[in-house]
Amino acid sequence: MTCAFIFPGQGSQYVGMGENLITDFPNTRHVFEQLDDELNQKLTDVIFGGPEDQLTLTENAQPALFAVSIAIVRVLRDEFGLDLSEVVKFAAGHSLGEYSALAAFGAIQFSDGVKILRARGKAMQAAVSNGAGSMAAVLGLNILDLEKIVERAAEENEICCVANDNTPEQVVISGSAAAVERASMMAKDAGAKRCVPLQVSAPFHSPLMAPAADHMTNVIGNILVRAPTTPVVSNITAKPENNPNEIRRLLIEQVTGRVRWRESILNMRELGVKKFFEVGAGKVLTGMIRRIDKQLEAISLESSDDIRKFVSLID
Repeated sequence: MTCAFIFPGQGSQYVGMGENLITDFPNTRHVFEQLDDELNQKLTDVIFGGPEDQLTLTENAQPALFAVSIAIVRVLRDEFGLDLSEVVKFAAGHSLGEYSALAAFGAIQFSDGVKILRARGKAMQAAVSNGAGSMAAVLGLNILDLEKIVERAAEENEICCVANDNTPEQVVISGSAAAVERASMMAKDAGAKRCVPLQVSAPFHSPLMAPAADHMTNVIGNILVRAPTTPVVSNITAKPENNPNEIRRLLIEQVTGRVRWRESILNMRELGVKKFFEVGAGKVLTGMIRRIDKQLEAISLESSDDIRKFVSLID
């Protein structure tokens, strides 16, 4: 079986995610205990019990999603004894999910990933004053047409850009609030089916995140990065990367750069991947893959039953 592991990003979180893992695989409790210890905060209480508005805070959602994904990876390795590097041909993650992919295959330590994502979340939140930036999902418009629209929409001292190329039917734009609103209206006039403002705290993956990228340069520069045991596809290049220095550079660039998710999936398809397993909370990426190419198989790997079915496929 030629498969890839993909790891979800912000927006996939929900109260109660991962709790079933502790019930069925008690050793995963150590992952969540380590999460709390590294952050000096009982984030696990928020993950399992809410409130939702606290979990959705960028600085909480990012390490929380990371922990759930890594807990599933630990179950596969420790409970079932799988050598995932022999099973999984490529790995990738959507935005913060790239950190999960790197940690899952040994490029970064779990403890470092938790600290980086807390710092990343805080830096991204602080980069732009409240209300100055926004994001919107544009549905049903060709990305080439949308690239021209965002360029025209930005007036003097404004930013507007494509942030996430998710599927042929869904592209997310980001930037100055007025410019994003203007671009959304222009996209509708150009034939977009819908433009949906996103409930996010900042204009992620845009040049407005430059202060956060500067901060992350120092944070990432202080951690050990190894070559992953399975190639991890970068959001920025949409290509597999193994070189630790290049991985470090691309993680910093990712803060302001475009998430090339559609291209990443298509490139893995060209490299022989036909089956994708979404490792972590929710099924957002599973749905995206089906909209990118209906011939590809996308399977959620979240519940205890999902995990056991995956292991039975390997056996």
